Amino acid sequence: MAEEQVIFKRPAALTEKYFHYCPGCTHGIAHRLIAEIVDEMGIQEKIVGVSPVGCSVLAYNYFDFDFQEAAHGRAPAVATGMRRTLPEDRYIFTYQGDGDLASIGMAEIVHAANRGEKITVVFINNAIYGMTGGQMAPTTLPGMRTTTSPYGRDTTLCGHPIRMCELLNTLVEPRFIARGSLSQAKHIIKAKKLLRQAFELQHEGFTFVELLSTCPTGWGLTPENSLLWLERNMMPFFPLQVFREPGTMPETAKKYAPDLKVKDDKKES
Repeated sequence: MAEEQVIFKRPAALTEKYFHYCPGCTHGIAHRLIAEIVDEMGIQEKIVGVSPVGCSVLAYNYFDFDFQEAAHGRAPAVATGMRRTLPEDRYIFTYQGDGDLASIGMAEIVHAANRGEKITVVFINNAIYGMTGGQMAPTTLPGMRTTTSPYGRDTTLCGHPIRMCELLNTLVEPRFIARGSLSQAKHIIKAKKLLRQAFELQHEGFTFVELLSTCPTGWGLTPENSLLWLERNMMPFFPLQVFREPGTMPETAKKYAPDLKVKDDKKES
């Protein structure tokens, strides 16, 4: 008899509870990728996750390691406190949606990145407030209908969507910034590589991975059509790209050292 060989199983870092997410939602895929990485790196006893208000608020039910709840938008601040108090070998990450991170939590994420906090941020971008009723988010596309923009996002009134990777890439301190997608198998494989790199670089500085995700319920689409919608509409505006990594740091990452001791030429003359 041939021996049974297991080639696919539930990661040890996931509990046996079923995900509560809507059919077609890609939060479950993101959870599994993180859990696989935790298993592969052997850090289940050293990692702590932080999730604020949003669809991920119940993530602690699914990850079999320490998790901390945070107020809406404040996950980077909570993660900062953990990083500065827990042993240095711990891994700290936040798991946040676009309504949370790019709206009420904009100050927290920008300043955590600007300080170069040694945390990893997993940013799920589905261009809408998924849990609280399908309202317009900072990442909602122009003309996109939501419960608070029933006629479509009017950029003359609400401005244009915010590209978080590009925004954070203007700062000096971040170590790794990248955007992936959960819409196809080839993108999911790449997304896992981006997440793995972010966790591996965490103890060198701030790392950030944005993942384009679906929200079939909020978008009013079938799971299949939501994947097509993401690729046709989100990916052109939110390009999949590694914006920053060691060895290819952009000009914006150069530290500026002003000559504060320069004399006043007017006084000398």
